[in-house]
Amino acid sequence: MGQSRPFRATALIVEDDPSQRDMMSLLLEESDYDVIQCESAEAAALVLEKDDGGAVLLLITDVNLAGRMSGVELAFLARERHPALDVVVTSGRPLAEKLPDGTKFWAKPWTPLDVLREAEAAQLGSPR
Repeated sequence: MGQSRPFRATALIVEDDPSQRDMMSLLLEESDYDVIQCESAEAAALVLEKDDGGAVLLLITDVNLAGRMSGVELAFLARERHPALDVVVTSGRPLAEKLPDGTKFWAKPWTPLDVLREAEAAQLGSPR
């Protein structure tokens, strides 16, 4: 019999600024997450489409991204496909658009502690 690998939650980080994306990824990896990084909402949507097993527990996305789709549009798509997904939208500007129910908004600059707290909350809310 092979050994089973313990479940590790996955976080999807969608940010077009590589330094911010890397910082969030490092923080989440230290919180026992596997991390998938995307710089566009279109790439993230493909990840979510393939996540039929529900491994992705946390999505953190900037509003302004590379590509045509915004982070707000991605948040709506993510909520539609994965209603239990913990979704955070972040921006350095005031948010003019409505977010899907249950979605959190972080104004930049956020702190590393914000990321760590959200990582813990997403894992506590997970049925696994």
